[in-house]
Amino acid sequence: MLFDRFPSRWALGWLAAALGVPLLLAALLAGWAVAPDRARPAPPPAAAPTGAAAPTGTPAPTDEPVPAAAPAPATLPVVDYDPAPAGFPADPHPLDATPLTEGLRPSRNVAAYDAPGGRPLAFLAPTINGVKLTVPIVERRTGWTAVLLPSANRRLAWLPPGDDRSVVPLRDQIVVERRQHRLTWYRDGRAMKSWPVSLGMPGQSTPLGRTFVLGRTPPPEAVYGGVDVYALGAVPDDPDAVPAGLRGAHIGVHSWHNDDTLGEDVTNGCIRLTRSGQRKLLAEVPPGTGVLVVDALPTPPTA
Repeated sequence: MLFDRFPSRWALGWLAAALGVPLLLAALLAGWAVAPDRARPAPPPAAAPTGAAAPTGTPAPTDEPVPAAAPAPATLPVVDYDPAPAGFPADPHPLDATPLTEGLRPSRNVAAYDAPGGRPLAFLAPTINGVKLTVPIVERRTGWTAVLLPSANRRLAWLPPGDDRSVVPLRDQIVVERRQHRLTWYRDGRAMKSWPVSLGMPGQSTPLGRTFVLGRTPPPEAVYGGVDVYALGAVPDDPDAVPAGLRGAHIGVHSWHNDDTLGEDVTNGCIRLTRSGQRKLLAEVPPGTGVLVVDALPTPPTA
């Protein structure tokens, strides 16, 4: 289902989709829960999936001067649950399977730019709808830090040096393979668990690329099987394709009251797995964790 925005910090404005089995979530609250599941595929390769650009990694320190940050007007918008402001650069490696191992947490509003030394376009706040924000770091360059942008698909924000944020380790990664209809949870590069999933229907496909876990919310209806939901940083690729009541919502990861449609494309873009699988993710995977959606991971060459 698509989950619509919050009318207040803890109250959720959840709307059911008119197009059959709903899916895309629109809420976050923080925390996590319990339980196990099955299968383990091989870990994602260090190289990017087929058709993707090479991994960026973290460049070695250089003697280049740090580009100065232009003053950020106080009137700039603050990134929230609504679609992020336009103008931010595309993620140059959206299908890079390299795990993102560091997250950045703002302690106050941090100006976000379109490039090192570029234009300030918005502020990243310490929270979105009352939930603490952790954004994965994807690149460092001449003193500036690039992070995945919330409420946008395959977009980066560049942050200047400053003492208004902390950096935390990220051990986990979630990889979703659309052709296999499979979600795999990795920790420290090792496959821990894997589950079959339902994904977006034609015209409302689950968006490809790198995103991350924004936070957690209680299930809005009984059809979610009584298990909390994860909202992601991603939004529908085509907002006009989803039911009108779900526009402005985010993609989510959640369970369902039955497993009848696992392995099928039936949702409004969200990722649906078993109840026990969702409980395991909630118990183990914190907000800020990177999520990668690919058509398929590359097959390792055989001898």
